[in-house]
Amino acid sequence: MKTRFLLLFTISSLSAFSQTIVTGIVTDEKGEGIPGANVFIQDSYDGISSDADGKFSFSTDEKGSKFLVVTFVGYKQFQQAVELNGQPIKVNVSLREEINQLDAVVISAGSFTAGEEKRRTILKPIDIATTAGATADIAGALNTLPGTTKVGESGRLFVRGGDSNEARTFIDGMVVLDAYGPSAPNTPSRGRFLPFMFKGTSFSTGGYSAEYGQALSSALVLNSKDKAEMNQTDIGIMSVGADVAHTQVWDRASLSGKIQYTNVRPYFGMINQEVDWKTPPASLEGSAAYRKQIGKDGFVKFFGNFNQSDYSLFIHDILDPQVKYQYDLGNDYRYGNGSYLQSLNENWTMRGGLSYTYIQNKVKIDGIPLGDVEKGIHAKAVLENSVSDRIEIRFGGELIERDFEATRQNENSNQAELLSFREPITAAFTEGEIYASKRFVTKVGGRMEYNNLIDQLSVDPRLSVAYKPGKQGQFALAYGTFRQTSKNEYVMFNNNLNPEKADHYILNYQVINDKKTFRVETYYKKYYQLVKFENGNLQQLNNKGRGYAKGVEFFWRDNETIRNVDYWISYSYLDTERDYLYFPSSATPSFTSKHNFSAVYKHFVTSLKTQFGLTYSFASGRTYFNPNNSLEDFNTDKTPFYQDVSANIAYLPKSNLIIYLSCTNLLGRDNIFGYQYSVQPNANGEFVSRAIRQAAPRFLFVGVFITISKNKSVNQLPNL
Repeated sequence: MKTRFLLLFTISSLSAFSQTIVTGIVTDEKGEGIPGANVFIQDSYDGISSDADGKFSFSTDEKGSKFLVVTFVGYKQFQQAVELNGQPIKVNVSLREEINQLDAVVISAGSFTAGEEKRRTILKPIDIATTAGATADIAGALNTLPGTTKVGESGRLFVRGGDSNEARTFIDGMVVLDAYGPSAPNTPSRGRFLPFMFKGTSFSTGGYSAEYGQALSSALVLNSKDKAEMNQTDIGIMSVGADVAHTQVWDRASLSGKIQYTNVRPYFGMINQEVDWKTPPASLEGSAAYRKQIGKDGFVKFFGNFNQSDYSLFIHDILDPQVKYQYDLGNDYRYGNGSYLQSLNENWTMRGGLSYTYIQNKVKIDGIPLGDVEKGIHAKAVLENSVSDRIEIRFGGELIERDFEATRQNENSNQAELLSFREPITAAFTEGEIYASKRFVTKVGGRMEYNNLIDQLSVDPRLSVAYKPGKQGQFALAYGTFRQTSKNEYVMFNNNLNPEKADHYILNYQVINDKKTFRVETYYKKYYQLVKFENGNLQQLNNKGRGYAKGVEFFWRDNETIRNVDYWISYSYLDTERDYLYFPSSATPSFTSKHNFSAVYKHFVTSLKTQFGLTYSFASGRTYFNPNNSLEDFNTDKTPFYQDVSANIAYLPKSNLIIYLSCTNLLGRDNIFGYQYSVQPNANGEFVSRAIRQAAPRFLFVGVFITISKNKSVNQLPNL
């Protein structure tokens, strides 16, 4: 018995002696203990959870080289090789926070987007199409967002003290030259592209990526749709024209095409217009989109658009309205692009594209032919690499080349002359996004451009940081230098003009979830190298112009509190001055308003199968110069405030039929956007004025849209 007891004791002692004791502590990057972390030997049952202080201790019978693994939710897995030979082992573990892109903070300063495609874009196509007063125009809907100024006689985007030329549009990363259709003087234009072509709209009012150049104040980035999911034919009959569209789908590809004819001549014949039309506008437009999946991870897109439009009107002299001249315009527009996206491996992605733009304006003034032609090519290639869950880098290069020529009438010789320029710009850009934690991220980058026209090399820095103190709210700060070639009508006179430049400083706070968005933002912009007329002479230009813009903006959107209701409210305060062009001194430009407010309301009544929309817009008076005053009072007079109430109704009696009705300026307010003055004074020595008004008190639109397809959703409104 004694011998058997000694044998059992010896075996037990040897077993205990052969065990390895593993101890240590688990901490975070700040050195604080993490309780409840799982600590274990890989491919075994030996392990334990850390205590309240992050400490752990356990024994294991495993032998040889093994891996000690430590895991905890929200942190990256820790793994370290250990040698188990019976000797005690002490391992101190520091866990790194795991970056989940869905939970992590995102760079947002200046940009109306919620991050990548996994996040909700601020305005979807259905948002744009159903915003009352926008008449399904992208710029019209964006003008209800903070940072924009309502310029009713233009209809274009004017952002944070910048004119419409400073807001550039990109489709799938490729620049679009002149994204607006032609319009008569002092009448609003519409965007050339329909919202349902795109997955969503990213509208950056400042501080945007180094990838986007030649944009001084803002970047409107439109990402086109991927492969369509079903065959579909759409037919639209409207009060101003008609259209037909068809989509054909295959296993790995789809092709969509649309033809639209717009003719407002019958409509204008029934509604009195401020414009003295000889022949109101008419246009024929077509577009096509081809999408194809290449291999497992590749995707190629092709898009093309053409538009032909014309009109003719009489422009009356201000001093003597009986004196008039005839103005004719014909516009031919062609745009096409192709883009490619390919995932090379788990970490590397390649994308690129090529676009071409052709624009011809054929003008006649009392029969004298004038006009201009612009051609543009844009080629881009980008590589993106996820170095780790904490570091992402992007770099690429591009070529933007423009050829412009214009025929004008020389005022001195009364002869036609040709003015032109060719501007190739090559650029390289790079930026890295660094996550110090899921609460703090920094994006740093730069853009280098070489302008061959003026033989100039430039480097523009970009920097953005964001901090997320809680689950939803976050702060963001952005800085960057941006440049853009001056308008064509100035460069054609002086090919040596430097690009105009602006520095952006932006600070914002926002809270975004699936149903609500709150955002407040303040900014400061410094303009320099703006075009200035030497002694007021258009043909003597320099870059001595300067300016600034500063302000604060507010945005609130809620589609949760009230059932079947989506609404948003925006407000912008703008303080801006410029000393540029013909300005005798620094003054507020006439296209800006100090206060801009919009409220958009949409309500879908299920029992009636109807959506009702209402938009209220307000803008304080805009400055203008009265030549009857001295130059000391330059741009100190102001127009009355702007106010508009617009409404729309979309009725869906069947799943494939929509009856749509909209009306702008329901109250018929006589909005005045400015004043034009006679070139010469009258007999009393006074310059006579003429108000710039809306072409008509209201615009009424009626449309019937029929879709021939399967599984038509009531949320898929057609291309209104």
